[in-house]
Amino acid sequence: MRRTDGAPKVSGALIFTEDMDVAGLVHVKLVLSYVACGNLVAVHTEAAAQAPGVLAIVTGADLGLTEDHPDQPMAAGRVFYAGQPVAAVLATSAAAASDAAALVQVEYEALPAALGVDEAVADGAARVLPEQTGEAGEASIHGAASSEETQALEPVGNITAWIAARRGDVEAGRAAAAATVRRTYSMPRVHHAYLEPHVVGARLDRDGMVTIWSPTQGPSEIVPAVAKALGIPGRQVRVVPMPVGGGFGGKWMQLEPLVALLARHAGRPVRLQLTRNEEFLLGRPAPSSEITLELGATRQGDLTVLRADVDYDNGATSGWHGGITAELLVSSYRVPNFEVAGREVATNLAPVTAYRAPGAPQAYFALESAVDELARELGIDPMDLRLRSAARPGDARGDGSPWPRIGLIECLQAARRHPVYTDPRAPGEGIGVAVGSWIGAYGPAAAACRMESDGTLLVHLGSIDISGSDTGFAALAAEVFGLPVDRVRIQHTDSTTSPEAPGAGGSATTYSVAPAVEKAVLEARRQVLDAAGTLLEAAADDLELVDGEVRVKGVPTRTVALPEVVEFAQRAGGPGPISAVGRVSVADPGPMFCVHVARVQVDEETGQVTVTRYAAIHDIGRALDRELVQDQIYGGVVQGLGRALSEELVYDNSGQLRTASFADYGLPTADTVPPIELELVEVPSEHGALGSRGIGEPPIVPGLAAVANAIHDATGVRLTAAPFTPEAVLDALAQRVMSAAQTGSDRG
Repeated sequence: MRRTDGAPKVSGALIFTEDMDVAGLVHVKLVLSYVACGNLVAVHTEAAAQAPGVLAIVTGADLGLTEDHPDQPMAAGRVFYAGQPVAAVLATSAAAASDAAALVQVEYEALPAALGVDEAVADGAARVLPEQTGEAGEASIHGAASSEETQALEPVGNITAWIAARRGDVEAGRAAAAATVRRTYSMPRVHHAYLEPHVVGARLDRDGMVTIWSPTQGPSEIVPAVAKALGIPGRQVRVVPMPVGGGFGGKWMQLEPLVALLARHAGRPVRLQLTRNEEFLLGRPAPSSEITLELGATRQGDLTVLRADVDYDNGATSGWHGGITAELLVSSYRVPNFEVAGREVATNLAPVTAYRAPGAPQAYFALESAVDELARELGIDPMDLRLRSAARPGDARGDGSPWPRIGLIECLQAARRHPVYTDPRAPGEGIGVAVGSWIGAYGPAAAACRMESDGTLLVHLGSIDISGSDTGFAALAAEVFGLPVDRVRIQHTDSTTSPEAPGAGGSATTYSVAPAVEKAVLEARRQVLDAAGTLLEAAADDLELVDGEVRVKGVPTRTVALPEVVEFAQRAGGPGPISAVGRVSVADPGPMFCVHVARVQVDEETGQVTVTRYAAIHDIGRALDRELVQDQIYGGVVQGLGRALSEELVYDNSGQLRTASFADYGLPTADTVPPIELELVEVPSEHGALGSRGIGEPPIVPGLAAVANAIHDATGVRLTAAPFTPEAVLDALAQRVMSAAQTGSDRG
């Protein structure tokens, strides 16, 4: 079926936040700090205030901000990272605001900055954050949680959280291992690189209501944040979710409180739109990480021990990725003895946030690289070792709970049969395999539906459609009700009227909202059949819905059209309007597994890595719309390849970002993306509608390890730091030559 949002997008009819025509609109341009850590001495606005079109120049003091914390909408007396807003220019046009912002002069008293984990945890390191503020709320959005075996301990200094996960006897596991591998795997910061930059509008209405227009993934996150910033009750905040031009975890809530404050200060509607350069500087990226992993197994290939140290550089925020990483490291395979220690570290870089499957690419880059290397150490086929130790339903996850029905074994078996894995190799071609998973977020949800007078089924949802989820819900409603899909319409309103739904993150949308849709539609269908039964003088159980009309089973001439049923139901004295609400609160996740297979060729003269073929095998429970599922997988695979081969945010020794444009940031391009072959495995989940699972997160997860394992298969070198640039490959090849020469010398 066609996507419900397809025609308006390709025709240009869809209204994004930037396209809104608002009377009296004021444009905002931010002045960003170029100092990574320091005190604000003075903000000189005289020259800028005289520029044409300027209405006001606003500082944190003007907005009544006094607290020094990076989570404040604007810096008050101190800055915590380069890129933090220190002033805002309000003008009659975006161009006038930009010109005037260039005239604002800011004086700083620079202070020592911690620009990496080592600096931040060193003895005597200056405190980055004035106080520790946990990120449990954002963590829970993406399904992160602690348990008896995965615990967050007390923060110390710039270590904002410690993670500890353990089971069994690690020393006994080491003793039982016939082979052990131990390496350190690192990943840099990366940006979401969504097409639409942040653009937020705000207006104070005459009734005291504050209206926010935002391409947000989670309206429920914005309401309390704006209410707190303005000092008003949450009931006075209305969030109008706008179409999201790409989010991937980067568009939950960031600029909305600032824009609301500026609207109140100006007394007029305001809009703030970031440039691409500002997006890189201010839009929150994914964190960098370092994982030291030890993995051991018996001669037969049974895993005996896993020991890991996990560090996350979260910039000027507390962070929360470590709990997810720890859980995934120890859950995918049967390993009786494990210990994972993790640190969330604050530094003077831009604060980080979620990026598609936060914490999972980091976990599986380390884990799947180690599994591959361990198999080769033992002389076991890497696929055999994975199948031998893979988690099965009922096995204990890292948090101690049993795995529900999962499709890891089925995905591995499908990968083993796939042509990308089995076809003959080209000369010099390497093959790499990697597993990936996502536990899955979930939450309470409601859906409302009613039958319109023309026989259309209207479904009212509070979920955010950033991946075609509305199309999937329309398909689900049509199938459950018994209507052609073009007779189903999805409707969204604002935060004051929409049904409850989790934010669009953690692969929660389909898994959580679809059961509510199913429940609401079934109730509406029951009401239709009851009303039609009265008209047809037949029991509801003897009726069926076919092609937009109700029929008596076995008597095709006795029918009534849906518009007639609606008209009858709404008559005075009739049964009442066809209207229903479905409410659910899913209590358990619907975990998602996948296996990716990559083929690469490496030019040993230039270091260039070319991915020649790629296969992605995913358990999706049941596809509500196969094309949408495939689209999600394609996009995630390309993002994973970007992280593997080219994407990296690079900072200099003063905390300045040196890759702050698409000219410098290495996004994958069409000529570097290989043919991607997909296979969908359907192992139904217990709680998803019709057995469905989420699909948003998993496709990005295994790519780094699959490519790294393929490079090792082709060249014999093990790359443990992403991205795998030509320079990194050449360096590894040179080290291989030096090591071989040294070995020969020692033998001589």
